[in-house]
Amino acid sequence: MIRVLGVLFTLDLALEKQVTSVSAKCFFQLRQLRRVRRSLDRDSAATLVRAFVTSRIDYGNALLANAPKMRTERVLNVTARVITGSRKFDSGLSHILHHDLHWLDVPQRVIFKLCMTAWLHGLAPKYLVRQHPQPERLRMLPDAVNYVLLAEDF
Repeated sequence: MIRVLGVLFTLDLALEKQVTSVSAKCFFQLRQLRRVRRSLDRDSAATLVRAFVTSRIDYGNALLANAPKMRTERVLNVTARVITGSRKFDSGLSHILHHDLHWLDVPQRVIFKLCMTAWLHGLAPKYLVRQHPQPERLRMLPDAVNYVLLAEDF
């Protein structure tokens, strides 16, 4: 097993170990957040969840393109329950995820990330670039390959 930039690869390039590791770390953070959840309002809980949980799910998730449904979907479901304070068997979890929290399911998150990366690097199809041109001011971070959209552009 090899770890490259925090992503675990096995010799057959299967990502089950990576998904298991990320899920375990996310569930640990969720258990910690659940202990203090009563002391937090909904916005504070959502901010902490984004910082500790969804950022872990989103990091390296482009490698999971076309992968079968995995445990990360369950992590997002539990995360939504922690934020909203709902119980395991309460109905309407899909509504909470999509309409209240405005989250995508994991496969759609991966596709969105890949599409945004292609758009930012000028690799999007021409018809999309015509409809949604890139902002004129993109700034490259000195220590990363990521672009930041400046706030004045919106």
